Amino acid sequence: MILKQKPRRGASLIEGAFVFPVLVFFILALVVGAMGIFRYQEVNYAAHEGARYASVHGTDYAADLNTTAATATDVYNNAILPRFMTIDPSQVTYSVTWDRSNYPSTVVGSYEKPVSNVVTVTVTYNWFPEMYLVGPITLTGKSSMPMTY
Repeated sequence: MILKQKPRRGASLIEGAFVFPVLVFFILALVVGAMGIFRYQEVNYAAHEGARYASVHGTDYAADLNTTAATATDVYNNAILPRFMTIDPSQVTYSVTWDRSNYPSTVVGSYEKPVSNVVTVTVTYNWFPEMYLVGPITLTGKSSMPMTY
């Protein structure tokens, strides 16, 4: 003889009440994590573009065009700031350093070995995740390029 079980009324509702909030939390955490990765890529892209701009607007560029070489503020205003899409510029710090120690070349033995100077741009952004799960996260992008002009 097979006993017939009574229907479990509300069991799905109770199970859903436990599972649904966890599922929504994981989906939202995934979205916020993707936004963080996007912002990290954006910071790195801004640093790269800043280094590219600084590398071609150096002292040789200034001498050829009878102007001044790019300053850190010029690099920020012309190369870094226009690259921000989702980043709040008030939360950004930057630094631009020019290594001129290799100017213009070094003598190795009986020949002259041309070397180049390097410009390094660092962009730092304090990102506060949208779900407020953790405090601000510091995203840093750094790029170095040889001076080419």
